Amino acid sequence: NLTEAIQNGVYPVGNESQFEESNWDFSNSFFFAGTVVSTIGYGTLHPRTVGGQIFCVFFALFGIPLNIVFLHRVGKMLSLLCKKLGKFLYEKGMRKKKIKFLTLLFFLATGILVFLCLPSVFFQITEGWSYSEGIYFAFITLSTIGFGDYVIGKQSGRKYFSYYRVLVAIWILFGLAWIALLFNL
Repeated sequence: NLTEAIQNGVYPVGNESQFEESNWDFSNSFFFAGTVVSTIGYGTLHPRTVGGQIFCVFFALFGIPLNIVFLHRVGKMLSLLCKKLGKFLYEKGMRKKKIKFLTLLFFLATGILVFLCLPSVFFQITEGWSYSEGIYFAFITLSTIGFGDYVIGKQSGRKYFSYYRVLVAIWILFGLAWIALLFNL
């Protein structure tokens, strides 16, 4: 039983996984891959075997640059949206300085709503955190600090829907693209 548990990714020392059947189901694996390529690295889910650690190194060597390319592409698409908005406002007779300010304000406000405020409500409901804890988690995650003091889907006794962590990993990728857009603007 011990050998089988270790092969399935459950580390028997300590009590980290006593509430989970396996650390490496699809949802956790997807979330782990997302935290590796985004360089967040909460530290709560990580490979324990030498083979897994070596694979992680090579995965990160290729995954991080590919993620940067992906974020750059999404940032470019959002920049095109920004330019279209600016062109529309310019055709309506607005000055260029005012257009730059308004488009930055629009993408900043929209991003804060979509990537910080609304997910925090979702985390509050799903995780049982306070709203301020949800905001804190969202900011720490999207800034790629990733302390690991708050991690989604890890509270014992809570039932999470099967693709919860996958959904959060996708939110992280698009949230990072939004951050890249803000840097471009």
